Amino acid sequence: MKIIIAGAYGIGTHLAMLFTRMNHEIVLVDESEERLAYISNDYDLLTYCGFPSSFATMRETEVKNAGLYIAVTLNEDVNLNACCLAKTLGAACCVAKVNNYEFIDVEHQRVYKSLGIDTIIYPEYLAGKQIATGLKMSWVRQRVDFEDSNLVMLGIKLREEATILDTPLKELFSKTDPYHLVAIRRNNETIIPGGNDCLKLYDTAWFMTMKEYIPSIRRLVGKDGYVDVKNVIVMGGGDTAIRAIEQMPSHLSVRVFEKDEKRCEELRDIITKENVMIIHADGRDTSTLLEEGIRNTQAFVAATGNAETNILACLTAKKYGVRKTVAIVENMDYATMAVNLDIGTIVNKKALAATQIYQIMLNNSNMSNLSYLMTANADIVEFVVTNGAKVTRKPVKDLDLPKGCTIGGLIHADGEGKLVSGDTVFLPGDKAIVFCYNVKIDKVEKFFC
Repeated sequence: MKIIIAGAYGIGTHLAMLFTRMNHEIVLVDESEERLAYISNDYDLLTYCGFPSSFATMRETEVKNAGLYIAVTLNEDVNLNACCLAKTLGAACCVAKVNNYEFIDVEHQRVYKSLGIDTIIYPEYLAGKQIATGLKMSWVRQRVDFEDSNLVMLGIKLREEATILDTPLKELFSKTDPYHLVAIRRNNETIIPGGNDCLKLYDTAWFMTMKEYIPSIRRLVGKDGYVDVKNVIVMGGGDTAIRAIEQMPSHLSVRVFEKDEKRCEELRDIITKENVMIIHADGRDTSTLLEEGIRNTQAFVAATGNAETNILACLTAKKYGVRKTVAIVENMDYATMAVNLDIGTIVNKKALAATQIYQIMLNNSNMSNLSYLMTANADIVEFVVTNGAKVTRKPVKDLDLPKGCTIGGLIHADGEGKLVSGDTVFLPGDKAIVFCYNVKIDKVEKFFC
């Protein structure tokens, strides 16, 4: 497929990286030669320097042949105009990033769809949703659900209380266990584990299971002592914080620290939930944190626009005993550092937006879903098994899958979720949940189609 991406900023460059894993024809458009040169040195794609919504740019990049046109510049007006023009000139599907909450209203999206914009992406809403979801399980770093939670993958940081450390996996787990260890993240390396591997202190372990067995994994990793989140402190009153608070359960008690007095007044008008208190204070001030009960708080969300501030604030919260910390970190290098510093859940709006856009092109393959795990630098892909596919002719242990991938589970056509063992043989119509690290997805796809 030919894919044109307008905007060589965070989302655009991340998208280019994701799409090149699948051998698409990528054209990256931007007004800056410097930004284009930065990414073209690392990835196999074409670049074009020009204004995204001009006729000349559309003509030179042959937008009429594009299966997917994505506008993710910093200016939402440019994105909307570029998509309308691209669709008029022949692009099959157009996606625009916006910076305004009103655009995700269903009625408003219908209007823009009539103008040729197929999908609107609002990163702040996506980030808010991830934050709110992350607070539901204080002991889990990240949770990914498949097929209405019939299968669940959990990323869990292992600490001293885990009883599964430093023992070969073949001695810990058996085929009859209701969970499967899919991957291990150790420092900056992702490991697809074998029977002789061991889990180490401070590893992040990724387990696949059915939702009814989540308590079993909680006991296995020694997290029974983690209390559920009841009190939350949010530092920063920006759009992402607002969208997160809107999606938090009503039983949570939420305090928002905002250092700008005028913004506090605005927040009191915007946020009308009874369980939310707006406090005019700097969330970095330790005396204020102690006064507002940081020691009795189960979750701390750092949602300012500054990654360094968010990281340091989470470290401070950890020092005072907060179990669950969440940091907004836009810089990918800082995101890696934050994981190594044991911050907790890292939210990156660019990666979330890119992943949602990535989903759109799945209609043109036998993949039904895809998630990118930023903290593991890996993809989780759902493949639909077709008639005659290799996985229907051989058990998993005999497939000779590419290095860097493992099958975590399957979902039958009736929606039933199951784990996968070496003896599993897939049926046509099954969905396979595959963890892919440092491997091109098209090399894995051929086993399922």
